[in-house]
Amino acid sequence: MSLPVRSAAVFAALILCLPDSAVAQDPISPPVIPAPLSATAGAGAFRLDQTTVLVAAPTDREAVAAARYLADLLGRTRGLSLSVADEARAGASAVVFRRGEAEPDGYTLEIAPDRVVVTAADAGGFLYGAVTLWQLATAGEGQGPADLAALRIVDAPRFGWRGLMLDSARHYQSPEFIKGFIDWMALHKLNVFHWHLTDDQGWRLEIKAFPRLTEVGAYRVPAGAAAAQDIDPATGRPRLHGGFYTQDEVREIVAWAAARNIVIVPEIDVPGHASAAIAAYPELGVTDAPGAAVPAVPADWGVYHTLFNTEESTIAFFEQVLAEVVDLFPGTYVHLGGDEAVKDQWKASPRTQERMRELGVADEAGLQSWFIGRMEQYLNRHGRRLIGWDEILEGGLAPNATVMSWRGIEGAVEAARLGHDTVLSPAPILYLDNRQSAADGSPGRGFVVPIEAIYRFDPSPEALTADQARHVLGVQANIWTEHMRNEDRVEYMAFPRVAALAELAWSAPARMDWDDFTARLTPQLARYRSLGIDYAEIALWPEATPLPPQGERRHDHQMTLCSEAIALSLIDDAPLDGDRPSFLLDLFNPCWIYQSADLSEEVAFEAAVGQVPFNFQIGADIRNVRLRAPRTPAGELEVRVGGCEAEPALIIPLADAARNDGVTVVGGRLPAAPGVHDLCLTFTQAGVDPIWGVDWVRLAPAESRP
Repeated sequence: MSLPVRSAAVFAALILCLPDSAVAQDPISPPVIPAPLSATAGAGAFRLDQTTVLVAAPTDREAVAAARYLADLLGRTRGLSLSVADEARAGASAVVFRRGEAEPDGYTLEIAPDRVVVTAADAGGFLYGAVTLWQLATAGEGQGPADLAALRIVDAPRFGWRGLMLDSARHYQSPEFIKGFIDWMALHKLNVFHWHLTDDQGWRLEIKAFPRLTEVGAYRVPAGAAAAQDIDPATGRPRLHGGFYTQDEVREIVAWAAARNIVIVPEIDVPGHASAAIAAYPELGVTDAPGAAVPAVPADWGVYHTLFNTEESTIAFFEQVLAEVVDLFPGTYVHLGGDEAVKDQWKASPRTQERMRELGVADEAGLQSWFIGRMEQYLNRHGRRLIGWDEILEGGLAPNATVMSWRGIEGAVEAARLGHDTVLSPAPILYLDNRQSAADGSPGRGFVVPIEAIYRFDPSPEALTADQARHVLGVQANIWTEHMRNEDRVEYMAFPRVAALAELAWSAPARMDWDDFTARLTPQLARYRSLGIDYAEIALWPEATPLPPQGERRHDHQMTLCSEAIALSLIDDAPLDGDRPSFLLDLFNPCWIYQSADLSEEVAFEAAVGQVPFNFQIGADIRNVRLRAPRTPAGELEVRVGGCEAEPALIIPLADAARNDGVTVVGGRLPAAPGVHDLCLTFTQAGVDPIWGVDWVRLAPAESRP
């Protein structure tokens, strides 16, 4: 599958070349996402019902596949059972899939009272024409026939790379979920599934030459006291989290994706994010660096210093890994990570320093460039291309590499200026592990990325000339799953924001209109419901929501963080089964402001508090975590009035809460202080682990609490 760059000017020219009689004169905005390039109204309507036949030439496998795909969609969402036949068997009501001129992945959809015609030149065009027709048939909820207003759509994508990355390394998802997720991507006309398969916390891809990569590297004990106490009776040790994808499962998923015009780009991370692989094969590590041993797959998030060594034996190891990867994944690209490779181990290793002299490499950044270059040479010899995160620019870019820019768009600009292809995937705007609304208390990164912010992102860097801009292949959003322990959470964080991504990646700039998009989002949500997609309704809430009155619970996300150095919404490690609360906090300074407390009289103060493991690799920055000296071994919750540096007005011991892995309600009485005041909530503790968090706070008249 090729991934060409698109231009709105090309699409406009395509429309202008059509004969006048082929285009109606009333432009419209049909209820589909992403918005098509051109849509014009006709006269009358087509009745789609049980008598309709889907027509495709038996010799045109791509047209037949699209017809069958449409039949399946209509069966699942409208209860229609339609047959696929050739032209000779078509009756009065037919949807015809016909091969003709169109842009790659583009199509023309013509709805007339007597029949519907989808014209395309390739598999993608047929598929996306079918998807658009299905969306028109499901613009309203309900089962049975649908009346489709006559219209003509001429459509093609803005970008050739319309991507979505799913991180399966941090939390494993089942093959069935992966296939369903890919299916939902196709319904948004996305065509690149970037599959993050290896990281410090897990190696998920079966490599037959090295079975311990999954036997050992695919499993870990989750962080926290609750997981440590969850003993597996079969082993007598804490129960492991994990799983991996067999090569047979991968082949099935790859075929499933290809049938939906989606190419899978696997990610095998080198030279950093290496802990799981080194736990399985210690000889891959920097064995002479202090603290380099990895006794087990770790459960911390963040950036480890663990790196692969640069010996020829390690290069040969990964060439064997890549041999199996390219056999499993037939797409053009293999993603080799290259990000967040802290060089401390290489700097501290006498052997690595000697290796640099052997190779004539000036510094550790150059050594990473050499490592990535060796991997690229192998991929190029086998007809593949390397893509990596924008850190691969450091130390010199491999000759044919494509850059995925995540640290803003600067990496994309630099790569394009150097003549390299690039994909825009900047954090935080296209990182779907960020919260969707200020009213969203679900786990994830603390930064808020609403659906409108994604929609309004401009993927056309002004710093590039027209020639350089041709190197921008497209855009991609990323779903990192540190804070998504189950599949429902992945759905919740992805949808409906994926709809905004889809329009950003597909629709011409002139067709982008936020108000129109939100109107078209209403029927899209109905389609999600018909497909069973667990989307986030809160994504559509206004950012400013009224605070609950005093006397009701005010949750952590309804308070203000005192600081936001590393703001996270962290899920509790207990209970082991069922729903868990999450705690919005600044990792460096767990501190909350409860605004506008009326303390004209003494009030009863209640708070639900919990503790989560400090499972974060933040290097020397751990010195910046603010610790307040405890008065008792378990520490205290301190409540201050009027400022975080004032003397505490209430001190609540945490001994009972410390014995509970879940949430504990604690309380006391706040003395009267005339007027309305902000309250500052902080914890005291001797060390960083665990982190205390606040789930909710309630203030009530003092007589309401003994």
